[in-house]
Amino acid sequence: MSEFESAISRGAAALSEQRRERAVLVGVERPGAKWPLASSLAELERLADTAGADVVATTSQRLEAPNPKTFIGTGKAEEVAELARAHAADLVVFDDELTPSQQANLEKTVGKDVKVIDRTALILDIFALHATSREGRLQVRLAQNEYLLPRLRGMWAHLASNRMGGGVGSRFGEGESQLEVDRRMVRKRITSIKRELKHLAEVRAVQRESRYESGMFKVALAGYTNAGKSSLLNRLTGADVLAYDKLFATLDSTTRRFELPEGREITITDTVGFIQKLPTTLVEAFKSTLDEITGADLVLHVVDASSEEREAQIAAVEDVLEQIGAQDLRRVLVFNKCDLVSAEDAGAIESRHAQAQIVSAATGEGIEALVDHIARIASAHDERLEVLVPYERGDLVSVAHERCRILSEAHEEGGTRITMLASPSYAGMFRRFAVGGE
Repeated sequence: MSEFESAISRGAAALSEQRRERAVLVGVERPGAKWPLASSLAELERLADTAGADVVATTSQRLEAPNPKTFIGTGKAEEVAELARAHAADLVVFDDELTPSQQANLEKTVGKDVKVIDRTALILDIFALHATSREGRLQVRLAQNEYLLPRLRGMWAHLASNRMGGGVGSRFGEGESQLEVDRRMVRKRITSIKRELKHLAEVRAVQRESRYESGMFKVALAGYTNAGKSSLLNRLTGADVLAYDKLFATLDSTTRRFELPEGREITITDTVGFIQKLPTTLVEAFKSTLDEITGADLVLHVVDASSEEREAQIAAVEDVLEQIGAQDLRRVLVFNKCDLVSAEDAGAIESRHAQAQIVSAATGEGIEALVDHIARIASAHDERLEVLVPYERGDLVSVAHERCRILSEAHEEGGTRITMLASPSYAGMFRRFAVGGE
């Protein structure tokens, strides 16, 4: 990104911080929806707040199917326009994804001084705010450009107008200096971003492969956004990963080593949080990051125990895990924030999810039991070996201490006699020194 483009980005961010925008939220209640409309709109309000907007009004409509022209009914669209004017709103946010034509028609109805965006645009906007690493920023820009391509004429007109002035929904096409950009140029940008992401993915794959070849047991944290994954990683490993009470506070995966009580080292990786109606473009763009989950030996599915929508959140995460091919991995439900849960709710969780772990990353409650549970799973397929390692192979003794569970150890004339439990990936290194072996 050039200095000029960086200045534009910094200016938009600064303006967003100086003045919070005023938003009207619009939801549609449809038969068979997975989430109650009230809960979905409450989450949309949190997303708007995270992006830098204050919700000044909320409205909804019950429909069997969306209106192909304006998503909501034409009369309701006029009502939304009146709400926006009455509350001096800067933007209108729809809880579902709009087609390009629906968005264009709504913009005509609402008026040129008010932006119209959908839930997908809002989530992409938040990701643009929170992406910090080079790969994270590229992943967000790829998702944004693929979202914008079919909306090019309307969205680029927004970007060209002075009324945007940064803020929620305007961090699209970050780095664009031409207002009259066309589809060919956007496709070229998408190709360029994909090329760079492919290179970064190859670097990440090499790093990941080195961890795989190490034979270490790998744990991945997955879960709904704001479930407390980063806080749990910090509690377990003593890491200092950013942990805010905000949606999508962290986007980049973080891996830390952790030593189990038995002395064996494992890795624990924190990953990007999920959300209901997570844009497919984001799932695809963050594929290399989400590969940290698919390559794990164990997935800790972290759930916010204090959320009234915890069951729906569990289902939303399971949907994404299926999208990335992780549905068959060994998983453990971990209900976090138990310090915020009543005794009645805690009992309901234990009754419904008998095998789940209930913890508090904030207070440390249940953490010891969780670590013991991870240790049992990590050692489930261990092989018991008694070996006599020659003194000149001190490197193997170190491996035994770092990667295996030592049951007994003694120094003898012929070497170090060790009785241990070793995972299949390490057992082969020691079999030639097995007592009684060839």
